[in-house]
Amino acid sequence: MAHNTIKTDYDKLADRLDRFPQGACPSELLFKILKMLFSEKEAKLVSLMPIKPFTAKKASRNWKMNLTSTQKVLDELAGRAILIDIEQNGESVYVLPPPMAGFFEFSLMRVRDDIDQKVLSELFYEYINVEEDFIRALFTQGQTQLGRTFVHEPALSKENALYVLDYERATEVIKRATHRSVGICYCRHKMHHLGRACNAPQEICMTFNTTAASLIKHGWARSIETEKCLDVLQAAYEHNLVQFGENVREEVNFICNCCGCCCEAMIVSRRFAILHPVHTTNFIPVVTESDCNGCGKCVMACPVEAMTLVSSNNPVKPEMKVAKVHEDICLGCGVCVRTCPKDSIYLKSRPSRVITPLNGTHRTVLMAIERGKLQHL
Repeated sequence: MAHNTIKTDYDKLADRLDRFPQGACPSELLFKILKMLFSEKEAKLVSLMPIKPFTAKKASRNWKMNLTSTQKVLDELAGRAILIDIEQNGESVYVLPPPMAGFFEFSLMRVRDDIDQKVLSELFYEYINVEEDFIRALFTQGQTQLGRTFVHEPALSKENALYVLDYERATEVIKRATHRSVGICYCRHKMHHLGRACNAPQEICMTFNTTAASLIKHGWARSIETEKCLDVLQAAYEHNLVQFGENVREEVNFICNCCGCCCEAMIVSRRFAILHPVHTTNFIPVVTESDCNGCGKCVMACPVEAMTLVSSNNPVKPEMKVAKVHEDICLGCGVCVRTCPKDSIYLKSRPSRVITPLNGTHRTVLMAIERGKLQHL
């Protein structure tokens, strides 16, 4: 009987999470993850939370619990980065973030000893990278996706830099944010526990604005000044990491610095390339074949395998190779430009601009319409 009660509470929580446009496919693995992150009582209470931001008074009415007890539960959940708490007009407003981008990542954003992060990492890997239903639904349904690629700004020429709008620049997101924080990369931290992490820096993923304020408040990310945050971005450039951020023009809440081997966004971009799971930049690389020596450094650097080596068709040097761009799967990040020792790759504008939603509300509504979940909003 107790087993059925526990299953019912976590099943209700899973149903609540799946109401997000970027939901969470129910499975035994998901229930195991939720049981590590939520107590049975918390699962029952969180399943009753609305999609939109809410106050403690609203939660108190929903839970039929006195305000003092309600506030204690909300603060406990916010303290564990399950909820994001935002100060509005002197009052705390709470919101339950989706699993991704949300409390899945936050759970590994710092080293903690209240849960077994190795076991949690193994569950995440099985649920996301092996079982695959969750990640397929998250990244491939609809036309509007969760995230977009930011262009590698040092790769821009003076000419095409004129066509880059401020919201397309990670540097401008950093400069305009009300709050900035840096935390451990969820993806590389997860792979670290599996013994498969690369050598890219781990404390390098950035959050901004209200999300950063909440994570800083509860110690899940480290507050960082503008110049230091720009230094973090520069370190990401130097390690050929791709900037993958929230697919909005205003109030961008996160920019991850992604490698091709560990990071979910890059892995899914390869696995489901034909479905375009990540929005590209407004640029595409071009190879000047006459200058290319076929060294293959761009191929090694490309996180989504959009660069390959093909025959140069040179009768004098029949074994000579040159780089080729697969435009259909290229993110337009520009990492290949940086790695080319012959300066034989440059960026050009795509024929038509990529459309980016105005803000989080706009993107959420578009995603909900496309995924048949508008009624949940």
